[in-house]
Amino acid sequence: MFRIGYRTIKTAVGTTLAIMISQWLHLHNFVSAGIITILCIKNTKVKSFEAAWTRFFACVLAMIFSACFFEGIAFHPVVIGLMLLFFIPTTVKLKVTEGIVTSSVIILHIYSAGHVTLSLLLNELCLIVVGIGIALLMNLYMPSADETLYRYQEEIEKNFRRIFEEVISYLRSHKNDWDGKEITETARLLKEAKSLALKDAENHPTREENLFYHYFVIREKQFEILERLLPILTFVSYQTKQSHMVADFLEELKDNIHPGNTAHFYLKKLYDMKVEFERMELPKTREEFETRAALFQFVREMEQYLIIKSSFKGLKRKANKNSQKSATYS
Repeated sequence: MFRIGYRTIKTAVGTTLAIMISQWLHLHNFVSAGIITILCIKNTKVKSFEAAWTRFFACVLAMIFSACFFEGIAFHPVVIGLMLLFFIPTTVKLKVTEGIVTSSVIILHIYSAGHVTLSLLLNELCLIVVGIGIALLMNLYMPSADETLYRYQEEIEKNFRRIFEEVISYLRSHKNDWDGKEITETARLLKEAKSLALKDAENHPTREENLFYHYFVIREKQFEILERLLPILTFVSYQTKQSHMVADFLEELKDNIHPGNTAHFYLKKLYDMKVEFERMELPKTREEFETRAALFQFVREMEQYLIIKSSFKGLKRKANKNSQKSATYS
């Protein structure tokens, strides 16, 4: 079953309006306004504004080139090719290549007219303004992606907890029957979430910063640390007091992947645990030495995990229908 999206609806409505308005204004080649609208409607506001600007500039440039070449040389197909040899490199130089297709329509209109007059140029300019204007009007509305982004946030945090649970279980019992599906799933969720957050940022260009995108970038960096942590666990093959201490620390940390400013608090706890490690007796066997060395490396990675998140000021999430609260996450 096929699905009709917002962009499809906006394109259909915008094209209809552009043609109707151009026809009502008695513009020649009025259907071209619909073509311009189709080309200018993009999936974000920023891209739509960029497309509108580049197409308008390229079309005005095309009118100038057409007047010079057609009136200066002749109205002949060869002249069209000759003009494009100069016009296209100019658009590349001016970084408005996206407008080449639209401006080509204008060039062919002028060529078909067989002469360049002020009324013809005004007609083409009106087609451009109507087509681009309707496209910009259609793109003023963009559906909010906040709820979807919050769902991504919740799914990623749930997977983080699951990964911590497996690490804790291994540190306490050395049993490992985990299939690791949360690793691949989290990588996919982070990629999709970052892409959607970036798209959402382009639909809200007036925002000072994109907290969602920043949040997912931070989670991605933390996830990279979690991926580095797992191979370290293979060297923890000996039951020690330190492994249970690390497991207890992770247990508490896991339960606090939720709203609340916890990163600095856990950095202090981690530091205290490192100090306690240093005060303990030296390992008596090689196996114990390798285990404690791996655990020390593990703790250092966890320190980086918390430092990454400690600077994030948080997302705002509706606590209920009438209030909001700011949240940072460990």
